[in-house]
Amino acid sequence: MSQVQGREIPPDEVRAALTTDERAELARLREENSALRTRPRPPRRRIRWRSVIAVVLLVLGCALAPVALVAVWTEQEVSDTDQFVETVGPLAADPAVQEALTNRITTTVFEHVDVQALANEAIDALAVQGLPPLLVQRLHALTPTIAAATTSFVREKVGEVVASPRFEAAWDQAVRVAHQQAVTVLSGDSRAIAVQGDTVYLDLAPFIDAAKERLSAEGLTAVDMVPEVHPTIALAPADQLVRAQTAYSALGSLASVLPWITLLLLAVGVYLVRVRMRAVVAAGLGVALALVVLAAGLLVARGLLVGAVPPAGAPAAASGFDIVVGSLRTAGRSLLVLALVVALCAFLAGPAATAVGVRRWAAGLLNRIRVGPSSTGAIGTWAHAHVRGLRIGAVALAALVFVFLDQPTGVTILIIAAVLLGVLGVIEFLGRPAPVASAPGTGS
Repeated sequence: MSQVQGREIPPDEVRAALTTDERAELARLREENSALRTRPRPPRRRIRWRSVIAVVLLVLGCALAPVALVAVWTEQEVSDTDQFVETVGPLAADPAVQEALTNRITTTVFEHVDVQALANEAIDALAVQGLPPLLVQRLHALTPTIAAATTSFVREKVGEVVASPRFEAAWDQAVRVAHQQAVTVLSGDSRAIAVQGDTVYLDLAPFIDAAKERLSAEGLTAVDMVPEVHPTIALAPADQLVRAQTAYSALGSLASVLPWITLLLLAVGVYLVRVRMRAVVAAGLGVALALVVLAAGLLVARGLLVGAVPPAGAPAAASGFDIVVGSLRTAGRSLLVLALVVALCAFLAGPAATAVGVRRWAAGLLNRIRVGPSSTGAIGTWAHAHVRGLRIGAVALAALVFVFLDQPTGVTILIIAAVLLGVLGVIEFLGRPAPVASAPGTGS
């Protein structure tokens, strides 16, 4: 019951005070309230395990992309001697490396030839033959200058040897032999290379012999006194040789399987997602991001390497690192461009509003280009009937060109994508149905 100024109002009087419309509205509200109370609660939103699995697979595929790239690159460098020589061959032409080798070879020469002592011995012999003591004293005072001048002369000639094509050929040969021996060692035959202590060394004997021949031809016959020596440069520690052999055997299998595993993870992840074009975009951008992280890691590794060597050897270490990983960086840039191109194409083919707008703009442009129903003739009719097959064929042909390229670069990938885009544009132009002419007497 309702109360008005302390007096209770019976329900019949309340209903009598309402109009017909108000009573109908009240009845409707009561029915809605009753329906809401009796309606079962909506089921909880189930977790879409298919989407979760797809996300996990895409993330794993993106993360494994740079790992697969490094594995393939490492396997080629480690097992293929020709590839390794091609990679490290330019080291012999690098100025910083040439300077470091010149200093090392010059120091080795003067470890066995004491020019000042030889000059003093010659002056003493002349003194025995009756050379005036004052002249002997003055000549002895000149021996340090003679030694310094000889050192400068030898360094200059050694530098010429190091910068000569002959030295580059000797460098390639030495690197080839060392790599073949290293491959033999990693394959399990450790007798093919001498390991001194806990370190593997590069023998500089061929370079010493080349320098001796050049200096002797220039008239400095004293270098003939240098015996057959084998100065070395430490290449790598040998304390983990057994582990290296195990890793070498596993590397071949990993490099051949890991790229396919990566592609399989990405393909299955895209297949499980409902909107596949968006998944392709995400996969392309994810792979690109992973490759950027790899490039940053190479920069960090370069800084650590340069900081770990003495300041005098820092330029040579930096140049050597850049040359050795140059092919890896090139391959990474190519894969980065490919990932971005795939992501862009998937985005333009997807359901995004921007992509739809671009496609409509392109379709309108093609319609404006066509001037009439006979602009493409029989070719247009045939293209319209086979437009789907032509699209698939164009994409497949572009993929085959990319696959069969020996070493595709980022520029090459962009050219292939641009040509493919142009071919698809021609197919769409030829394959679009001709405009329908208006019937006579009707409006346009």
